[in-house]
Amino acid sequence: MSDIIQLLPDAVANQIAAGEVIQRPASVIKELVENAVDAGAKTINVLVVDAGRTSIQVIDDGCGMSDTDARLSFERHATSKIRKAEDLFSLHTMGFRGEALASIAAVAQVELKTRQANSDLGVAISISGSRITGQEPTACPVGSNFTIKNLFYNVPVRRKFLKSNATELNNILAAFERIALVYPNIHFTFHSNGTELYNLRPTVQKQRIVDIFGKRMSQDLLSVDADTAICKITGFVGKPESAKKKGAQQFFFVNGRFMKHPYFHKAVQTAFDRLIPTGEQVPYFIYMEVDAENIDVNIHPVKTEIKFENEQAIWQILAAVVKEAVGRYHEVPSIEFDTVGRPDIPAYNKQHNDNPMMPRISVDGQYNPFTEGNRKNTAVQKDWEQLYENIQPHGIGSQETTLFDFENESRDTEDISVEDKSPMHYQYKGQYIMTVVKSGLMIIDQHRAHIRILYEEYIARMNRHKPNVQKVLFPEIVQFSASEETILQLLMPSLTDMGFDLTDLGGCSYAVNGIPDGLDGLNITTVLHDIIETAAEHDGKTSADMASPLAISLAQHAAIPYGQVLSNEEMENIVDRLFACFDIKRTPDGHTVLAILPQNDIERMFGS
Repeated sequence: MSDIIQLLPDAVANQIAAGEVIQRPASVIKELVENAVDAGAKTINVLVVDAGRTSIQVIDDGCGMSDTDARLSFERHATSKIRKAEDLFSLHTMGFRGEALASIAAVAQVELKTRQANSDLGVAISISGSRITGQEPTACPVGSNFTIKNLFYNVPVRRKFLKSNATELNNILAAFERIALVYPNIHFTFHSNGTELYNLRPTVQKQRIVDIFGKRMSQDLLSVDADTAICKITGFVGKPESAKKKGAQQFFFVNGRFMKHPYFHKAVQTAFDRLIPTGEQVPYFIYMEVDAENIDVNIHPVKTEIKFENEQAIWQILAAVVKEAVGRYHEVPSIEFDTVGRPDIPAYNKQHNDNPMMPRISVDGQYNPFTEGNRKNTAVQKDWEQLYENIQPHGIGSQETTLFDFENESRDTEDISVEDKSPMHYQYKGQYIMTVVKSGLMIIDQHRAHIRILYEEYIARMNRHKPNVQKVLFPEIVQFSASEETILQLLMPSLTDMGFDLTDLGGCSYAVNGIPDGLDGLNITTVLHDIIETAAEHDGKTSADMASPLAISLAQHAAIPYGQVLSNEEMENIVDRLFACFDIKRTPDGHTVLAILPQNDIERMFGS
């Protein structure tokens, strides 16, 4: 019998490895920029076309490579970062596996131009699908210039399943931001389709955060700092009022490497217990420095999972330092100027109150409430039996009086029409609208019902392309980050159909000149940021794909809140509009809007 096991060709092995290392264009950006950092670059320029589908270019002014090194760098497991196995336990560089360039070259067309400072000429190498197609001397600046074209051109299945350009660009920006946040001393630029999105000049750590995420982040950050024998922790956490349900910027970095760590995330959240609403999260930027011998980053090719030797001790240090930062913030007393209508309580004066008198209570020990003279004059109804002469026991010759004058039948909410309901309604605890229908008592969640109503109205408005714009007297300026603006551009047609009038001021700033009717009193800046964050969670290839998430987010903001007292006319309006909706039972995101307590169940409660 012949042998059937054989070694795979290098090109095939590289494509298999590329499946783990290079998952999308963002993976290419991450690997090439990290290599530029390891090369000692002071300036790194990133240029992408069509969110990396067409081309990705990373230019740095690092140490560059020789002719031999440039060609050898595309071989699998070829690296300058480690020499022996023991080096894996004392890593001080971003890369070390030697798989990145080989994986990129296996699934794309690569051009490299590089030169060292002590060489007059550099080298230009062209590779396509792991095969070197050209190598020649060239004149180029010191450093490296990588150009990646037609990513996944030879893996059509992987290219087919790439997301929309907006989603892929958002992922690229996320990978770029994670590196730029760690190295504020490096000058980074980022261009997309010829448009500059970032120009991050060397600065301090906090300013780099502000440069990336906008000026509004500056006033929400509290500094954290702790230096122990186990680890050193620096960075910033958000104030409690900066918490939000989604889209909070949360970053952990260990020895300059981004990581995801749910256990440490819980340590940060613990410091905000009972300070922020349940389900909300605060932003944080935590930088840890740990001895390289005490961590293991060789867990996954993506290198975002890290093992710690003293994980529990670091957790306690992290929780303590965040609590200390939040405690310092809350210890600062606030001056209260709103004292109108409050009682004037005199301050304690020690000189005039050396011997304060205890209050005395006088009690009449001879008082007896049962003696004739001490009884109070109360009107007592004599002949009380006459009040109950016409009352007969239930079911004995009397007509049954109930709250419902309808038949005892069980009907599903699909069979209910607007004519079935009572014209009178009752609001329970500022949250539920209770009304009578033929089958029993219908209970409607007022906030969710209004979400369903507004959602369908917004969808219809966008389909008609006839927005109801309410002009604002003073335009409001809203600042977005570069990643948020990529989503905003995709949403712009839908936002316009919805009723938003936005003017691009440049630099990711927009003026809000008009808003949809019904948004009076809302913070438009918060509304727009939440809409973008909701849209970012959905992969929409076109503006039409974003219509539903946009309508849901806007409806959740504009819906009447819990606790708002409604008149009977307002409740009647909500019930009528709800019954006119396509789906009256659930909100667009699947929450129950109404429930019915059947008449039979009500009678059973009272033993009828």
